[in-house]
Amino acid sequence: MATLDRSTAPSRPLADAQAADARRLGRPSSGWRHRMYVVIFEADTRAGRAFDLAVIAAILLSVAVAVADSVQGLHAQHRQSFALLEWIFTALFTLEYIARLACVQHPLRYATSFFGIVDLLAMLPTWIAFFVPEAGVLIDVRILRLLRVFRILRLTRYVEEYTALVDAVYASRRKILVFLSFVLMMVLVAGTVMYVVEGPSNGYTSIPTAMYWAVTTMTTVGFGDITPKTDLGRAISSVMMLLGWGVLAVPTGIVTAEMTLQRRGLVPHTTRTCPACLTEGLPPQARFCSQCGERLPAYQRDEAGTTG
Repeated sequence: MATLDRSTAPSRPLADAQAADARRLGRPSSGWRHRMYVVIFEADTRAGRAFDLAVIAAILLSVAVAVADSVQGLHAQHRQSFALLEWIFTALFTLEYIARLACVQHPLRYATSFFGIVDLLAMLPTWIAFFVPEAGVLIDVRILRLLRVFRILRLTRYVEEYTALVDAVYASRRKILVFLSFVLMMVLVAGTVMYVVEGPSNGYTSIPTAMYWAVTTMTTVGFGDITPKTDLGRAISSVMMLLGWGVLAVPTGIVTAEMTLQRRGLVPHTTRTCPACLTEGLPPQARFCSQCGERLPAYQRDEAGTTG
């Protein structure tokens, strides 16, 4: 598992994320809280790497137990063992959650952050079942078991490639939003046309129903619950399926191009946008927009790695 190797210094996206967390959560300057913070939130020390690997192992094992517990035969045969393991994992995750809150200067910010909520979900089901036994009557017990699988989301904190992927998606957010709006327009037009061509007699009872058909057709899913019966409708379906192949490749190309630029250093962790023509992806050292020639504001970079 080369992606989990922390024997070297953190990469730029991971280092930027750690710096941003230090500013947002409040890194203690000294004392036991500082030492605990370095071990828990940073991975450039031997203790930090060992802590990360231990947490990763606990996450994977707990998810494996939750998946195995959902099998009826295994649940009936090893019910007590699964319950014991679940309490062990819950105790470990609870201690870790308390330690994370204790070693930061702004614990509420961590508790309300994405990873703070995920950490809470990692231990919440067992404690709900313990303190509120009646919850099993009001809530399907399978829902509580399902919440334990959310622990797998915690792995994104420890694998730096997730950070690079999130950065690329965030940098491409406007392009992806424009693409999705274009797809929505195509779905609306195609659904309306099929509603007119096929009509309620062939299953297209409304425009929203026809739009549902357009979505399943463009994504090449084709459930078959609604199918065109006329020759013109089948021709439109063929065009929609062919368009679907090209349409689905667009967001992949956008994100892949952004990741390639970031890896080559052509687009840094945070890019700039021209205030005049709204061109994205401009490098921080640029003085003028490459599209309209507008002079860009002075570039500043703070210690968290964001533009000012």
